[in-house]
Amino acid sequence: MENENDLEPKWYVIHTLTGYENMVKDSLLKVIKKNALEDTILDVQVPMMDVVEEKNGKKKIVQRKKFPCYVLLKMKYRDSLWHTIVNTRGVTSFAGPDGRPLPLPDVEVRKMQLEKIKIDMTVRVGDQVKVTSGPLEGFVGEVTEVDNENQKCKLNVEMFGRLTPVDVDFVQIDVLQ
Repeated sequence: MENENDLEPKWYVIHTLTGYENMVKDSLLKVIKKNALEDTILDVQVPMMDVVEEKNGKKKIVQRKKFPCYVLLKMKYRDSLWHTIVNTRGVTSFAGPDGRPLPLPDVEVRKMQLEKIKIDMTVRVGDQVKVTSGPLEGFVGEVTEVDNENQKCKLNVEMFGRLTPVDVDFVQIDVLQ
């Protein structure tokens, strides 16, 4: 039998009832703590995204769930966990054949930006950058602040006819020459 400490942690998707994503996340975090599963289930996420919404003639950026009805888990899967997770209130099943767990491929994990990947990029205040992903994809802006430790920067982009400061991750931008 495989030693659970030898297992490589992978990302798995669980399907939830509509609107239960955050409740499932909270319940799973309690189950992890109660059963001392911190070394087995390493992360629980409900991925969010920023979207521009117009209400009463005013536009603002709001957060929406990237994948409604889904919660993502990074864990060292073993069969004994299946019952614990599937019996959590609000969980309907794992996303996979016949409700059995199927790990996400690494390329999908990178695409979904589930983990922070350190990027070797030199960004300076005053640089012109193009946003390559997210709700501001295609916008060009000028860097006003750089946070190398957290791999983020603040840009001024022209939005709705005026300069608007926005925060972006290094993975979301390309420096223009």
